[in-house]
Amino acid sequence: MVESETPDAIQYVGVPGYPAAHSPYSHAVIANGFVFVSGQIPVKPGGGPTEIVGDTMQEQTRQALRNVETILKAAGSSLDRVVKVTVLLARTDLYREMNEAYAEFFPGKKPARAMACFGADIPGVLVAIEAIALV
Repeated sequence: MVESETPDAIQYVGVPGYPAAHSPYSHAVIANGFVFVSGQIPVKPGGGPTEIVGDTMQEQTRQALRNVETILKAAGSSLDRVVKVTVLLARTDLYREMNEAYAEFFPGKKPARAMACFGADIPGVLVAIEAIALV
């Protein structure tokens, strides 16, 4: 669901049934033909904002990317329109495990990607993923 006052305005994306943001941010914003998805942690759809899915890096990466995909769909986009991804890791030693699960979501041409270490300590969270896509 996209909220906007005028066609040229910045549009804010709401996702019915998705956990509300637990901090002052939007899940996604549309501007100039792009959708900017905020960093998504592996929260449970329909659950609370900190109800985490999975104990392994692979499980959490898959859930974080499913969450990105859900938000992109609500914005009128999809994973195959992603141009840039940023992956934030809690532990860099889990890079290989993250990469294996990540590759499942981008089997064809790959978007640009950056990786960094998490700045925040969120209990139980191993990964967060943000994306920029064409609408």
